[in-house]
Amino acid sequence: MFCHGKSLSSELKRGSSAFDPNIPEEGPSAPPPGFLDDVHGYLGHKGEGDHPLYPPPPAYVPQPELNKNTLVPEVKVPTVSEDVAREALLKFVESKWRYSSKPARNMVFKQLKPITVYRYRLETYTETRTSAWEFEPFTGQVVDGPQYGASPPPWDIPLMLPQRYSDRVEKARVPHSSFVKMCHKCNGCGRTRCVGCHGRGQKRCPFCHGHGRSRNKRCNSCNGRGRKRCISCHGMGYKTCSVCQGSQNMLHSIQLTVTWKNNISNFIPDRQPDFPDKNFENVSGDPFFIDESNLVYPIQGFPDQEICDVTTKMINEHYGRFSSTSRILQQRQTIELVPLTHAIYTYSGKDFSFFVYGVENQ
Repeated sequence: MFCHGKSLSSELKRGSSAFDPNIPEEGPSAPPPGFLDDVHGYLGHKGEGDHPLYPPPPAYVPQPELNKNTLVPEVKVPTVSEDVAREALLKFVESKWRYSSKPARNMVFKQLKPITVYRYRLETYTETRTSAWEFEPFTGQVVDGPQYGASPPPWDIPLMLPQRYSDRVEKARVPHSSFVKMCHKCNGCGRTRCVGCHGRGQKRCPFCHGHGRSRNKRCNSCNGRGRKRCISCHGMGYKTCSVCQGSQNMLHSIQLTVTWKNNISNFIPDRQPDFPDKNFENVSGDPFFIDESNLVYPIQGFPDQEICDVTTKMINEHYGRFSSTSRILQQRQTIELVPLTHAIYTYSGKDFSFFVYGVENQ
């Protein structure tokens, strides 16, 4: 579409505008399909908002070795003293304003029974790469386009690795993917027709409905004209293009998004029906076994066979889920001994009990 050459400043000075057919209606805020050029290696894009996922090349995918296992040392179960158990109960009572601390101070312990609780944790640290078209008004920026060479593939763009096992997202412009195009929203005019008044600068008076009179009197709102100046465009009939901000051209480029994420799975065997396992989520354990490598392997020979079985299941599940879409940078498996003590006590001739759990003695 041809946009006439009358200057924006002269239109602003004029203060009102007749309908100008050369000023286009607003187009889509995002480029339509097929509007942008193809960039080799990034052909998955169909338009703005598309975020193709790039699986890592085979050279980036570690391969597990068959029949490889990991041995775990023996561990002793910790115990809790009566003083520690009493203090834990007093702290709990203090957090509940309706509870009395008298039973906690005067109770007599009958038994402190330590319970063996193991928590297995598998961490898989991954890197994922996606991309999307980005655009901004072109105001004379340097254009790093294909004239400087072909764009490198997504996994060949170097980025500084963050601290291991820390979640982070980083964005980077793909080299040599930039180019300038006429603004898709205003067709290069730098302005668009006002949708409020359809480009006429005036709207029908809402009080007299365009008749100029209301209740047989001249309408005070429009002074009898039947029409009012459009507030949205200040009577101009058009607005500065919201996409190119009047610059008429847009700088397009492909933005690479790199996501580092620590994917964590936990498992605790349910061996104590009276104690809810969800309570373990907010307490620490004593990590007596830590195994870290590019890929970790199932645990063998541990006293709790259910832990051995779940390591095989979770390791295979993590590898199958993440290796096809992300690069596995590192894995870590941990076995913690989470303290759990069943405290049985007597108060006023009756037996009661509570649990003390976690390194924090909750």
